Amino acid sequence: MVDAFSAAAILAMAAVTFAARAAGYVVLRRIRPGPFLRAFLEHLPGTLFVAFVAPALVREGWAGMLGGAATLLVMRASGSTPLALFGGVAAFWAARAGGL
Repeated sequence: MVDAFSAAAILAMAAVTFAARAAGYVVLRRIRPGPFLRAFLEHLPGTLFVAFVAPALVREGWAGMLGGAATLLVMRASGSTPLALFGGVAAFWAARAGGL
């Protein structure tokens, strides 16, 4: 059972998270971003993904690098995200099983 203080903390964090996300929609509804800001916002999700994934790949060593490379190659060849993820994980597992 969750005590009242923990429940209040969870609800407060949820409210702050929702407010932060909603604020972006409210601001962008009121202003029209210029070409530079629009290009920046379009590329931001990819750069955030790389910022989270790159350290994990490096931490996993050669197996992680091989899995990342396989993911990129399969994505480039097929254009299918699920297939690319499956290929990357399979390459990572194979590298780990092979001793990398």
